[in-house]
Amino acid sequence: MTAEAITVETTIAAPIEEVWRAYTTPDDIMQWNAASDDWHTTAATVDLREGGQFSSRMEAKDGSFGFDFAGTYTRIVEHELIAYEFGDRTARVEFTPVDGAVRVRVTFDPENVYPHEDQRAGWQAILDNFARHVTARV
Repeated sequence: MTAEAITVETTIAAPIEEVWRAYTTPDDIMQWNAASDDWHTTAATVDLREGGQFSSRMEAKDGSFGFDFAGTYTRIVEHELIAYEFGDRTARVEFTPVDGAVRVRVTFDPENVYPHEDQRAGWQAILDNFARHVTARV
């Protein structure tokens, strides 16, 4: 992580097993991985092991733009931590039990094209979608 890393988080009232499964299962990822209603994830792959690859195909619903969010897992501690590299950047996802719920905290290296506040807002929106997805399932 760089000194300028950005952190977003949410707390989800659900068992850690359910939170972890929803974060790491391609079918679930395709349901929650979007920052706004006009985007969606059309495909996802997960090889959840250190050195394993992941990819999510994110596209505007009108077909005007799309990209692959992809990388390599660098550290996996089941129900606790997912660390990964994507391009020349890194991220950490921490899962912490808190009073019968789970706090999910994502810390990532920002890129230098878009303002950091826009990146924070986008990643927070995705995490908020994730929380709604998990809560709707429990």
